This record gives sequence, C-alpha cells and structure tokens, in this order.
Amino acid sequence: QVQLVESGGGLVQPGGSLRLSCAASESRFSIYTMGWYRQAPGKQRELVAAITSGGNTNYADFVKGRFTIFRDNAKNTVYLQMNSLNPEDTAVYYCNADGSKYGPGLEYWGQGTLVFVSE
Repeated sequence: QVQLVESGGGLVQPGGSLRLSCAASESRFSIYTMGWYRQAPGKQRELVAAITSGGNTNYADFVKGRFTIFRDNAKNTVYLQMNSLNPEDTAVYYCNADGSKYGPGLEYWGQGTLVFVSE
C-alpha cells in the first residue's frame, strides 16, 4: 500500500502562486506515473497534470503555461508549481500514483489539499 501525503494548499489571491507537494511512501516511486487531479464543488474530478517515470509531462489545456509538474525521485516527491492562479482554480487537489501498467490494483490517491483562490 502506497501512502501519498499532499501539502502546500491554502488561500491565495488571484494572480498568486502556490507549490503543492506530494510525498510517497513507496521506495519504487520512480516507476510510477504521478499525477495531480482536482475537484471543484459540484464538479467531477479532472486531470491537471501528469509526469511519467521517464519525465514526460502532460497538462490540461486550462493550466498550460501556468502550472508545472516535476518530480524528485530521490525524495519520492512530486510537485505542482501553480502560477497566475485565478478563482476558477479553486478546488481540492489530489495526488495520484499510477502503476497500473505493472499490474492490477497499483493505483493510489492522496487525501487531497484545498486550494482557494480569492481576494
């Protein structure tokens, strides 16, 4: 069982920045595709960004140019740098570890961290 612990959420003004962190308990962290998802009130969870074990990244159109995902395999941690935040970015952000290509049941979620963008 992989434990994912997110941190870095909070209240920020429009135009501001936050950096989210997700620390994994898994020593084989480097093999997982890591992702950040978000869920706003009344909406479905959606992919924000993902990074593969090889470092390839994928971003949702609504964050391209504003958010950056990166990982530090030595620290078993994935980050999401969020710039130019706007109120529409308000949501609970979840970390995801996807190892499904190695076998069933190898996908894990963190507990979520709230990002609130408001004056």
